[in-house]
Amino acid sequence: MMREKIHEQFQKHFGGSGEFYASAGRINLIGEHTDYNGGFVFPGAIDKGMMAEIRLNGTDRVRVYSVDLEDSAEFGFREEDAPSASWARYVFGVCREIIKRCGDVLKGFDAAFAGDVPLGAGMSSSAALESTFAFALNDMLELSIDKFELARIGQSTEHNYCGVNCGIMDQFASIFGKAGSLIRLDCRSMEYKYFPFHPKGYRLVLLDSVVKHELASSAYNRRRASCETVVTAVKAAGHPSVEYLRDVDMAMLAEVKGKVSDEDYMRAEYVIEEIQRVLDVCDALERDDYETVGAKMYETHHGMSRLYEVSCPELDFLNDLARECGVTGSRVMGGGFGGCTINLVKDELYDSFISRAVRDFSAKFGHEPKVYPVVISDGARKLE
Repeated sequence: MMREKIHEQFQKHFGGSGEFYASAGRINLIGEHTDYNGGFVFPGAIDKGMMAEIRLNGTDRVRVYSVDLEDSAEFGFREEDAPSASWARYVFGVCREIIKRCGDVLKGFDAAFAGDVPLGAGMSSSAALESTFAFALNDMLELSIDKFELARIGQSTEHNYCGVNCGIMDQFASIFGKAGSLIRLDCRSMEYKYFPFHPKGYRLVLLDSVVKHELASSAYNRRRASCETVVTAVKAAGHPSVEYLRDVDMAMLAEVKGKVSDEDYMRAEYVIEEIQRVLDVCDALERDDYETVGAKMYETHHGMSRLYEVSCPELDFLNDLARECGVTGSRVMGGGFGGCTINLVKDELYDSFISRAVRDFSAKFGHEPKVYPVVISDGARKLE
């Protein structure tokens, strides 16, 4: 369906046909606010993403059409050619970041693209878009850029052309994603490992609260500062090799309890426990133990709500409701202050949980949550 829609617009705007490429949005099963603390994250690519039809056009210009926004852009490859439309800057940024790494290797192309990653729901539609174009240009022009560098191209695009100072997880998951597997990424060493995710008898579903609280960016910066304050205190207390909260255990944290504020202590406690939870979930998945996975998800929600204090009434309501309905695991996904809960639900409970969540949430907050079932799928690829 999406492919036909894209091709129709490609023919209309550019004539003929091109090659199809796609990449994925992502979920993170567990491991929030661990990335900037040198810890682990545990994402997977999902069955919602971006798709593009692309063809070299024999010029030094890019012509691109967004099917969803019904908008066109055209630009060259120099800095001063940057398009004004914010969506087009993602494509332009990918081109510029490839040139910075590989020199004057790009050729003009035509492209039409569309996506089914819900915008603003924390599933990284922008990373899916960047990864689609980075992967496609690398493949079509035989640039031999490795996968990690493709992910960094997407991340640098966000930093340098879109004004978002993001970590590497979204682009990493979008490029490296593999159906039936989640990926544990060590944010300090960049080592990664695939873990099986075949939850027979369970489904993954996101419930989007459709709220975004304004606190997010300033609160995020304050929490980062808390983590750095604790690291400095632990270092000064006789542990000079400590670089990140990843290097701190609860005994070391206890040593500095009187030397940092209660708030900083709580923030650090959450992060240290969350880094361990990622490892515990990986062990559980190797045993096909989805009940433990679910229990750890609830622990994460509690920590994010009570210790890191990045939840909100809507997300706590959805989490409490999941527990009441017997859902195996539920937690806030992403940075917090709005967005989604991610839920691991037994098949036989799924319909009753969803209908009750929609009904009770609407009654309390005056609008329905959005429901997004997701399946762990492949990341960036060429479509045959």
